[in-house]
Amino acid sequence: MRRSIPIRLALIALFAWATAVFADTIASRSAELRLEEDHYVIDADFDLNLNATLEEAIGRGVPLYFVIEFDVWRPRLLWLDDLVASQAITYRLSYSALTRQYRLSTGGAFYQNLGTLDEALRVISRLRGRNIVEKSVLLKGVRYEAAVRLRLDTTQLPKPFQISALTSREWNLQSDWVRWSFTP
Repeated sequence: MRRSIPIRLALIALFAWATAVFADTIASRSAELRLEEDHYVIDADFDLNLNATLEEAIGRGVPLYFVIEFDVWRPRLLWLDDLVASQAITYRLSYSALTRQYRLSTGGAFYQNLGTLDEALRVISRLRGRNIVEKSVLLKGVRYEAAVRLRLDTTQLPKPFQISALTSREWNLQSDWVRWSFTP
């Protein structure tokens, strides 16, 4: 019995690795930082499409959580990179069969109702003017790196679906990190 526990753990790790390697991808169309008054803001566009399994889940009332993550750091030669800014936006997408509307919320009391799934996915996949870092924090003439990605957060799914997400690639949806350099 004790020997089977490490084998089971190894199999779970193998399934998690395989689903990450073979996960569906979200295409990244564009991403940029721009200066607006005294802040740098990010604009990013992704091609977000749900597979049949995720569409069925949302239609049956399972909320899906999408996270847009972005980082700004200053690379260093000998030491670890200097992380300047790191933020994440979490979107909760749910469907109400009673009203036949999709509800998209970004935390607390901020939400909007949308008539179609395509409208909701379009809102999630298009980020505009989000404040990232104050202009005064970045050193003038120094090169910085930035990165952004969009992913389905399976850790916030109900527990039975988290188990499915470990063993099925249909529940793993993410974009690659989009990386670029800039100098203020």
